[in-house]
Amino acid sequence: MPNIVRCGLIQTKNDVVPPMGGTSKEIIAKIKQSMLDKHLKYVKDAADKGVQILCFQEIFNGPYFCAEQHPCWYESAEEIPDGPTTKKLQEIAKQYKMVLVVPIYEKEQTGIYYNTAAVIDADGTYLGKYRKSHIPQVNPGFWEKFYFKPGNLGYPVFKTRYAKVGVYICYDRHFPEGARALGLNGAEIVFNPSATVAGLSEYLWKLEQPAHAAANGYFIGAINRVGTEAPWGIGEFYGSSYFCSPRGSIIAQASRDKEELLVSDLNMDEIEEVRNTWQFYRDRRPETYEELVKL
Repeated sequence: MPNIVRCGLIQTKNDVVPPMGGTSKEIIAKIKQSMLDKHLKYVKDAADKGVQILCFQEIFNGPYFCAEQHPCWYESAEEIPDGPTTKKLQEIAKQYKMVLVVPIYEKEQTGIYYNTAAVIDADGTYLGKYRKSHIPQVNPGFWEKFYFKPGNLGYPVFKTRYAKVGVYICYDRHFPEGARALGLNGAEIVFNPSATVAGLSEYLWKLEQPAHAAANGYFIGAINRVGTEAPWGIGEFYGSSYFCSPRGSIIAQASRDKEELLVSDLNMDEIEEVRNTWQFYRDRRPETYEELVKL
């Protein structure tokens, strides 16, 4: 009998429009609550559909505020796991017996912030977090170095009730080194929550992550936002979230412009089948890769 894990991805948009050039604590709190409420409805829908592992989009409970550089957005960061959002979603994970991958803006201490994803097991246990390793500073409107310190936790893999899960966040996907590290660390499913717009990276969207999946013999769940976000107007977040198999095939894909929950059944037996055919781990030559790690 196949070992099937049913997984889900949520692609959505922010409905509460902040003013240009910074906003108040009250508006930020309103945005966060609105996005949490929206995602909780999707979690209920996912539970009704039998989803076992569910991933939210990058910084799920806010807009993509990196479109401007303003310190007001530090107010939206929380501690992980001691912040209210992680605590709330631990309760939800336990309620639905669902693994949750929850990307949140993390505050470690004043002046130190990370773009992070918390991983919560199906019994509500906080398993750990991944901090985005590669931080872009790309014009126009992707000014992430103003907000995020590069991650310092390596490439952890989390043994959940249903599968071994790794996380790679948005810009990370352009770097095959971390994708390989996740595979070497035992990942069976890698989730990549993102916020990316048409005209910048769309031509790479269906190239890089299927290539990572094929090179490493694991599943990938790639998530993107939808729509445009006022007041910044940096472009259209083109959705198109998808699941990719260990053979590099896109097996389920969401629409380009609609908020939705994408659900797919992943056959974990495919991982061993593919790796037994393509022995990429066996045939590695790490002793020849010294040049790759030189600064």
